Amino acid sequence: MQFKAFALSALMLAATAATAEVKIALDSAPDLETSGSYNWAATFGAELTKAGFDVREMPRGAVGNEAEKFDQVTTGLLEISLSDIRSVAQVEPFVYGLRLPYLFDDAAHMQRALHKGAIFDRVNEALAPQDAMLLAIAPLGPSSGIITTDTAVRAPSDMADLRMRALDDAQIAMYEAWGSSGTIVPWGEVPAGLQTGVIDGYLNSPFVPIMFGQTDFVKNFADAGVIMPARAVLASRMWYDGLSDEERAAVDAAVETADSATQEWLDRVSVSSLEALEEAGVSVQRLDASERDAFRQKSLAVYDSGLMPADDVAAWQALAADAR
Repeated sequence: MQFKAFALSALMLAATAATAEVKIALDSAPDLETSGSYNWAATFGAELTKAGFDVREMPRGAVGNEAEKFDQVTTGLLEISLSDIRSVAQVEPFVYGLRLPYLFDDAAHMQRALHKGAIFDRVNEALAPQDAMLLAIAPLGPSSGIITTDTAVRAPSDMADLRMRALDDAQIAMYEAWGSSGTIVPWGEVPAGLQTGVIDGYLNSPFVPIMFGQTDFVKNFADAGVIMPARAVLASRMWYDGLSDEERAAVDAAVETADSATQEWLDRVSVSSLEALEEAGVSVQRLDASERDAFRQKSLAVYDSGLMPADDVAAWQALAADAR
C-alpha cells in the first residue's frame, strides 16, 4: 500500500503543467470587436489550447481587484493576469515611462521600443523576487483621446473649465500642463462621476465608452492621440518555471502570436473605432497634425515635472527615438 501511494504521488508530481488548468484573468468584457486586450488573451489562450493546455478565462473582477490579482499571481494561484501597468510599476517604476504623453507614434512603435530596449528583461529582473513575470504589453485599443460629457475639445484652451478623471499623479500633471485639472477616481466610480458632474471626462481609447456602456452620457471624443493605453500581461513565475522546455516554448510562441494578432486588430479598427462612436451618438473631433501638436507641446512639461527621474525620462526618449 505504501509503495502504491508513493507511486501515485510520484505520478502526480510528474504530470506536466500543460495538463493543469491555466487561468487567464481578463480585464474587460470578452469582446473581440472592441477590446484589444481581449484579442490578446483570446489568441494566447487559443494557442495554449492547441499546445495541450487546459485554459479557462476568468471574467473581469472574478478573481478580485488589481492588488488581489497581483497577489494571486505571485503565490501561484493565478497563472495569467491582464493587469494595470501600475501593478508592475509598484515594483519597477521605470515602466511608468509607457505613460509619458506623445512618446510613441503608435502601438507598433511602442512594441519596437520595448524589445529594442530589452525592457522585459529589466522588468522581469525586478519582478523575480515577487515570483511574477511580465509576458507582454497588450494594447487596449487605438491611441487615447479626450472623452468628455458636454464640451467638445479641439485645443488645450477648450479644457480650461474641465475637471478630468486621472489614473495617477502623472495624469494630473498632464492635465495641469494643458490648463485643466484632474482628480484620481477609481474606474468603477467613473460612470457616476460623469453623470453627476464630479468629473467632466477622462482619457482613454475610443472603444472604451462603447465597451462600458457610457454613450448615453459621454458625448465627445477628441482624437488627440495622447498615449497608447495598454495592459501588462503578468504570469506566475512558479507556473512558468515549472513548465517543461517544450511547454515554455509553446507559451513563448503563443505570446508572439497574440502580439501579432492584436496589432492586426489595431490596424483594422483605427478608423472604424471612431465610426463606431459616431454611430453610438458620440461626436468625434478629428484633430489635425497642428491641433495635436498644441497638446504635444504643452505635454512636454510632464517630462520635466519630477514625477519620473530625469535619467529614466531621457532613457525612454532615447528608446522611442531609436525605435522610430
